[in-house]
Amino acid sequence: MQAGDGVVRPHYQPFADWLKRTTAEQIAHKREEAERAFHRVGITFAVYGEDAGTERLIPFDIVPRIIPGDEWRMLEQGLKQRVNALNLFLHDIYHDHDILKANVIPADRVLGNSQYRKEMQ
Repeated sequence: MQAGDGVVRPHYQPFADWLKRTTAEQIAHKREEAERAFHRVGITFAVYGEDAGTERLIPFDIVPRIIPGDEWRMLEQGLKQRVNALNLFLHDIYHDHDILKANVIPADRVLGNSQYRKEMQ
């Protein structure tokens, strides 16, 4: 929300202004509303082995991450690159096995993993 010098970044200014006018009680109320909504629509996860998989809320911050368009375009490029790399990796693991043949990753770490699905070859 703030730059390194402590100044509010321009795209956060409307939110910062709202935050200054909002009491701690109002923010707590907003958080409670969000938590109820998350429970209602099932934005939860289970930690198995703890209390028989009790449902927990996905952790979230009531302060939003506001990302300006130019920063988002840079993030988008990086995300697309990583998704492409993961897809290429998965394709190789289940087809050509070049990564395993080159011992970039030891074959037993992949092929012996309980999550590896031979039926996907």
